Amino acid sequence: MRLESGIHNTSEIGRLRRVLLHRPGGELENLMPEYLERLLFDDIPYLKEAQEEHDAFADCLRQSGVEVVYLTDLVLQSITDRSVRDELIRQFTAEAGIEDPRLRDTVAEHLSAMPDREMVQTMMAGIRRQDLRAAGGRLGDYLAAAGDGYPFAVDPMPNLYFTRDPFATIGTGVSIHKMHTPTRNRETLFGKFIFEHDPAYRNTPRWYDRGETTSLEGGDILILSPSVLAVGISQRTQEDSIDQLAETVLSQSKTFRKVLAFNIPKSRSFMHLDTVFTMVDRDKFTVHPNILSQITVFVMELDENRKMTIRQEDGRLEDILREHLELDRVTLIPCGQGSEIDAAREQWSDGSNTLAIAPGEVVVYSRNYVTNRSLEEAGIKVHTIPSAELSRGRGGPRCMSMPLWRDDP
Repeated sequence: MRLESGIHNTSEIGRLRRVLLHRPGGELENLMPEYLERLLFDDIPYLKEAQEEHDAFADCLRQSGVEVVYLTDLVLQSITDRSVRDELIRQFTAEAGIEDPRLRDTVAEHLSAMPDREMVQTMMAGIRRQDLRAAGGRLGDYLAAAGDGYPFAVDPMPNLYFTRDPFATIGTGVSIHKMHTPTRNRETLFGKFIFEHDPAYRNTPRWYDRGETTSLEGGDILILSPSVLAVGISQRTQEDSIDQLAETVLSQSKTFRKVLAFNIPKSRSFMHLDTVFTMVDRDKFTVHPNILSQITVFVMELDENRKMTIRQEDGRLEDILREHLELDRVTLIPCGQGSEIDAAREQWSDGSNTLAIAPGEVVVYSRNYVTNRSLEEAGIKVHTIPSAELSRGRGGPRCMSMPLWRDDP
């Protein structure tokens, strides 16, 4: 099947045809224990095995008929001429948190001297000060690169393999995000260049832009149907962002008629909406067991005058989903089969974070075997992938993937 260029994503479960991944690279080897919290990591994955696990993930998708494209390749496709390349370097160095102008110039020169692929990979991996010192031919540049003991001139981007968050494909458009933390906000620069310069994607409608003032992250966006979009009010997505996204999507998209804003706990264990629940079939969802009793949702719609209306609903998640998706019944599959111990252990490694590749067919981490057994018992076809190292980043298969094209459900 030959796919058109551009974006098409109207559900969580439609047959997945094209997906964006990022194979972990040198950014993981620039993680240090002293700076893990700053870089949003709890541990340091072993790169070689993380890459092998990620390759297994990509192979699993390809064997299911999914075209896999990589972030680095799309960034390279966006560098259509020398002026675009120079602008990418300029914006990258401007956003890299380099206070010393001389060091900023040294970093720009360092990147400019590289071939395109090496340059992009270096931007992602971060730049060690020792590499700049080794290349410096002037004493002032050498001293600027030496710095004050902090080992990086530019921090790494270790969260890049979670391609779900920096931007989100919604319908035929895209939202490029203002991330919650400076550490991750730099990731969205790559999305900006892809959707401004890559010939295959530069005409994509824009629902949200990275220049906004409040945060929005892709893990909080679930496309429940061609007409219903869900967004989490979370630790990392703010209500003002949801207002703007809802206004734009509902007024400009061709299919969406309703946004459900779920108010979820503001904690790391409930980082995004897709750690709370994910859709695995038309009427089946995995779910964090701690939200089974009660949840609050704000229903956002445009009235006949194209003005936004909002109403609050409090109730059980299954009732809310059944009503707004117009289903006869909804089955919730709790992480860890509802066991306090198994759920806590498997939620830590994203047992509720599944990637649907077709209705009733999902990719999951093999380590979450209790939850996976529940999925199989519910009639879901399960593809398991290894995750001893990937899971150290605290994200599952959905977090590691951004659908670019799905069939309609």
